[in-house]
Amino acid sequence: MFSTWTTKWSKGIQTSNDAKHFAISAKIPEFTYKNRTLVLQYSIKFGQDIKCGGGYIKLLSGFVNQKKFGGNTPYRCNLYNLMFGPDICGTDTKKLHVILSYQGQNYPIKKDLQCETDKLTHFYTFILRPEASYSVLIDNRERDSGSMYTDWDILPLRKLQDTNAKKPKDWDGREYIEDPDDVKPEGYDSIPALIPDPNAKELYDDEINEKNNLKQKISYLFLCLISLKTRMKRKMVSGGHQKFQIRNTKDHGKERKSRTLTTKGSGKTPWIGNPEFEDDPDLYVLKPIQYVGIKVWQVKGGSVFDNVLICDDPDYARQVVDEVFANREIEKEAFEEAEKVRKAKEEEEAQRKREEGERRRRERGHDRRYQDKYRDKYRRHRCYDYDHDEL
Repeated sequence: MFSTWTTKWSKGIQTSNDAKHFAISAKIPEFTYKNRTLVLQYSIKFGQDIKCGGGYIKLLSGFVNQKKFGGNTPYRCNLYNLMFGPDICGTDTKKLHVILSYQGQNYPIKKDLQCETDKLTHFYTFILRPEASYSVLIDNRERDSGSMYTDWDILPLRKLQDTNAKKPKDWDGREYIEDPDDVKPEGYDSIPALIPDPNAKELYDDEINEKNNLKQKISYLFLCLISLKTRMKRKMVSGGHQKFQIRNTKDHGKERKSRTLTTKGSGKTPWIGNPEFEDDPDLYVLKPIQYVGIKVWQVKGGSVFDNVLICDDPDYARQVVDEVFANREIEKEAFEEAEKVRKAKEEEEAQRKREEGERRRRERGHDRRYQDKYRDKYRRHRCYDYDHDEL
């Protein structure tokens, strides 16, 4: 383990107010992980239904003015080497960012990785290996893995499909053809397609005559449908009983067909080397890391960042998660109890508002009834005068 950075206090770092930018950074001894594995891991717990906001972390290089690290720093600045973590916006966007910096430009991962959105503690782990392969873990479970060569648009692809390739005149587009050398064994055509099912239950005439009520008829019809679905056929035989027949496990002559690969190709477009590809053996090596920073925007605050770890040992990172999650059941129980209290308070507040609204409606209704009394009297008076004029 060449470098480890964790929070100075045993408690996590929590965002406070709603609808606000948050930023904090910490300077660490400069290090590089060439020829070694990079492991970045941290935990985050959303205190509220975040709705819209980030929970990611950044590794930075070069000089960073920590006093000004925050709102004035451009979002897509080239200061950070790696940005990793969840980003939520509404119900559609639940993205897990993995953005790498290469030669002064940031490249997001092409895969659509999903993050957790509940209000429990979750560990996010990113592992980058010397062969440029990576793994993304959530709570010690691998969520995805791959290679920097294919999952980021950093370098051109090693191989491309040859769009200029032409099919020869005798090209056969079928991948398989019937084997002309295949010969049926002796007596193959005489093999019966159906044989009696030894496991079928026999139904005698007396039992069949008992199926008169509707329920038994429906059951009998359902049994026949199942028989058809499984390609079983019903056939009367001598002896006053019925037997089910099943398909013979040996191939029937009419269905026998052997296949062999065509010798002229399967019709797939060939792949050729990409002339624009230039390999970089140090593709996985980021600039020397000097700072760890958190810079997020959240509509709903209360998120807790904790257990930040940078090392070169994935097993140690896994051990840290296991130790923290040893009390996970206690956290779940406490969360469920807090949710019950919160819902009870919300219901109480909603009931209070309903009662207040009902009281106000009753007050407004009393005034209307007082006004309607004179309005109805006036209407009756006009109606009486109108009828009198008609007479």
